[in-house]
Amino acid sequence: MLETTWFLLWGVLWAAYFMLDGFDLGLGTLLPFVAKNEEEKRKIYTSIGPFWDGNEVWLITAGGVTFAAFPKTYAVMFSSLYSAMMLLLFSLILRGISIEFRGQVENPRWKSFWDGGMFVGSVLAALLLGITFGNIFQGVPIDGDGIFHGTLFTLLNPYGLLGGLLFLALFLVHGAVWLAIKTDGALHRRGTALARALWPVVVGLAVLFLAASAFATDLYANYLATPILFAVPLLCVAGLLLTRFFVAGGRMWNAWFASSLAIVGATMFGVVGLYPNLLPSSLDPAYSLTAFNSMSSPLTLKIMLGVTLAFVPVVIAYQAWVYRFFRHKVTREDMAYEEG
Repeated sequence: MLETTWFLLWGVLWAAYFMLDGFDLGLGTLLPFVAKNEEEKRKIYTSIGPFWDGNEVWLITAGGVTFAAFPKTYAVMFSSLYSAMMLLLFSLILRGISIEFRGQVENPRWKSFWDGGMFVGSVLAALLLGITFGNIFQGVPIDGDGIFHGTLFTLLNPYGLLGGLLFLALFLVHGAVWLAIKTDGALHRRGTALARALWPVVVGLAVLFLAASAFATDLYANYLATPILFAVPLLCVAGLLLTRFFVAGGRMWNAWFASSLAIVGATMFGVVGLYPNLLPSSLDPAYSLTAFNSMSSPLTLKIMLGVTLAFVPVVIAYQAWVYRFFRHKVTREDMAYEEG
């Protein structure tokens, strides 16, 4: 029971990270295409300024849970996927320092350099997250000793790349909706138009991903064994449909929550399909790392569960307050504060 509880918690924490950090990764990717002048760029940076570093807490928490609850999986994952993980880390660092350093010098070349860093860091992070999880869903070539039989290019297979494109597209729509929420005037109109234009792309990639999963993975085994689980991918479908519906009606906060539902549903589709595997082996299923053969001791899991139940609600409450406090559209006063 403890193993299953922690497996589900592991999946939920990753889904929460994708949902929260997804919009600023998407907006960072859209930056060169939607901002036409310095003021619009500053509005975009200010729209994510109070949120992005808090969103990273969920990445740290998800990684920490992997380390503490499933240490063997953590060790093999970070050695097998070392190159991808380091590239992901560097891209997130680049994105973070671009946000912080851009306003330190009033020089157009300086700002343009960090705008480029924001774009590269955001698009690489989004793609690498999708590629990594696509490969986990598909299975990684690890042997019984946890040795990875491949290279970084092994991960750049069709299914992994499709996962990367799907994550990127989901985040782009999420970011476009956030832009429409936090700005007015021309930026608001561009955000709304982009959300509408990108929505069919997301739907097409989602259909391709679901179809490819039937051939490239064993994710559907759990769903066919327990049909009620099909409610999970239906959450993703509902989220996508509601996103388009709310965008068309100009109800952008509702569209953002619907887009969040789509991201969570897409993530949990893979997590539920994986169970009990955490890191399947494509060489031999017997080599797969599961919630049962890579877990910490029961005492460790019990102590951690108590800590998690005590502190995660505090984090959720604080972030809910931050999102509520900064829910208004970006103003000139906000931009002046961020620049300072």
